[in-house]
Amino acid sequence: MTRNVCITAAEGQTGFAIAELLLSEPFSGKVDSVTALTMDPSHQKPKELAAMNAKVVHHVPGREREVVKTLKQTGCDTICLIPPANAEKFDIAAELVRAAKKAGVPNVCLISSAGCDYADPKKQPRLREFIDLEALTLAAKGDPSTALGHSPVVIRAGFYAENLLLYAPQAQSEGIIPLPIGKNNKFAPVALGDIAQVAAHVLAGKGKHGFDDRHRGQMMVVTGPMLCTGDELAAAATKALGKQMQYEDISESEARKVLRAQSESDQAEQQYLLEYYSLVREGKTNYISTTAFHDVTGAHPTEPDQFFKMYAGEFQTAKRVKRHH
Repeated sequence: MTRNVCITAAEGQTGFAIAELLLSEPFSGKVDSVTALTMDPSHQKPKELAAMNAKVVHHVPGREREVVKTLKQTGCDTICLIPPANAEKFDIAAELVRAAKKAGVPNVCLISSAGCDYADPKKQPRLREFIDLEALTLAAKGDPSTALGHSPVVIRAGFYAENLLLYAPQAQSEGIIPLPIGKNNKFAPVALGDIAQVAAHVLAGKGKHGFDDRHRGQMMVVTGPMLCTGDELAAAATKALGKQMQYEDISESEARKVLRAQSESDQAEQQYLLEYYSLVREGKTNYISTTAFHDVTGAHPTEPDQFFKMYAGEFQTAKRVKRHH
């Protein structure tokens, strides 16, 4: 049974991280080929993936027939669908779901977002979009005329801990982590690498119906292993960085200013982050979900202090990670 994986939005951090894992041991031995679908072939990341033996294919959204043709040309039997960090995220991802269906791709793994089920369409529309994308993807399961969704998996990724790197300049100069999440609300940031691990295990896993039977049809919610308030996050940072860090509760408009000043991300991306913070303020993120991570990888997810240790250098040189791009 062959396994030819196509990863969308490969120029983004999530797509790149998953593709990189699939192209390395132990996963590379289980996968026949990796196609990196990218809307920007000149981007550095697809070039790096090409150097690791991925096939890089230009994805031009907007004409479904062409997208179907592109997918057929890749010869993929498995698609990892990552909605791009883009104002047109929903349309681009929905078109890919339909195109994968028409191209007869049997195995689909959608990277969605934890919290989308608690999002209010009026207050958190960007977050709520993921519910509609999940529904579109999973609807194929009940359609006997299509191969797509024969073997579906949805991974609801928690809030990426890497987004905290946005606040590295304040952490640097003032020793503060400013977030608009209130005083007592909690959330469980997850390391991007942990999401990539789960996705790689799913995409490389095989069973008689496509994906491994232990994964097939699963809705996997993957958050970090520790619920943190802003203060607890600052305490984890203090422990890891060896310098005193404090949490500062800021208003949404302040947060918007910080995001604008410090991130190269587009507005859709900033909107997503602000909506997630508002979900935290509403007390709708007070849970952890690590069972899927344990079951799929057999390992323990990254703790907040481990995360800050991993990125200690980045807090000297501020960088950031885009979410679905």
